[in-house]
Amino acid sequence: MKGDKFRRELSLMPETATRHGYTPPMAKKKHNKTPSNTIAENRRARHDYALEDRFEAGLVLEGWEVKSMRAGMAQLTDTYVHVRDGEAWLINAHITPLASASTHIVADPMRIRKMLLHAKEIAKIFQSISAKGYTAVALRLYWKDNKVKCELALAKGKQEHDKRKSIAERDWNRQKQRVLRTDNR
Repeated sequence: MKGDKFRRELSLMPETATRHGYTPPMAKKKHNKTPSNTIAENRRARHDYALEDRFEAGLVLEGWEVKSMRAGMAQLTDTYVHVRDGEAWLINAHITPLASASTHIVADPMRIRKMLLHAKEIAKIFQSISAKGYTAVALRLYWKDNKVKCELALAKGKQEHDKRKSIAERDWNRQKQRVLRTDNR
């Protein structure tokens, strides 16, 4: 019992508590959000294209690119996928090299990167791109375990009236949600 009284007294006086080797327990920090695994997102693609089939692809990257992605230095604006000789390539993806990048390698931020897909997926993408007027667009880069993955989609370009229609539809859905929330209160 004498020790409990001593600890209570020490918890009231933090400067003496550390002198005697006892530190009172601290409250844990609350994390409201789980950390996102998304590295970069191509929001423009969702606006400019009607997205259909989606695929997940791995990327062949160099070491400095992975470090830059960990720092969030990647952009997917105007990025697309090109299929050539049975292989898929990511074009126009911009990964800014860090200042502390390796000195013995010349870092090219707009380098064409190879995508890792199954042969059937590559064939489906190639068939759609060449015949139906689709394009393959990179939607986002994200971490899956310790690997970088790229979500890509087959997309058809929207015309201006289609874009206005989708914006109006989105606004209408927001208004419906607001009305439902106020009615439920």
